[in-house]
Amino acid sequence: MFNPSQADVRRFFCAVHAKTNTGQPMQAIETLASLWIAEHPEFHAELTEVDGALATMTETQEGKTSAFLHLSMHLSISEQCSIDQPRGIRQATELLTHRLDSLHDAHHVVMECLGQMIWDSQRSGQPPDGNAYVACVQRRATQD
Repeated sequence: MFNPSQADVRRFFCAVHAKTNTGQPMQAIETLASLWIAEHPEFHAELTEVDGALATMTETQEGKTSAFLHLSMHLSISEQCSIDQPRGIRQATELLTHRLDSLHDAHHVVMECLGQMIWDSQRSGQPPDGNAYVACVQRRATQD
């Protein structure tokens, strides 16, 4: 199982951004990451300088989204949907994408459910509840 450090994640996204800008070939996961990076031009400056990205790892800025966490969540959701794990996440995300007419917007809603699942797991000391996560996405897909 792959368990990258925070520094590894930052290096990965910075390297993908550099490869995109220079037209270098990429592995499949890098190509997927580059598509999500392209959807978020507000993060490009943070991805330009790997040393700067590493230097700010321990900093938190209230009200500011972490580019690296945000992009990691896009990749996680993409992977979950590709293998339908937890079971039902693919269909729930597809329904939400259809309702919102945007995969990007759907991912942002799914992120809220994913974050809730992780927060609940941490608070309770129990493993993450994939069924509750999928149910959250399903509810959001059928809301008016």
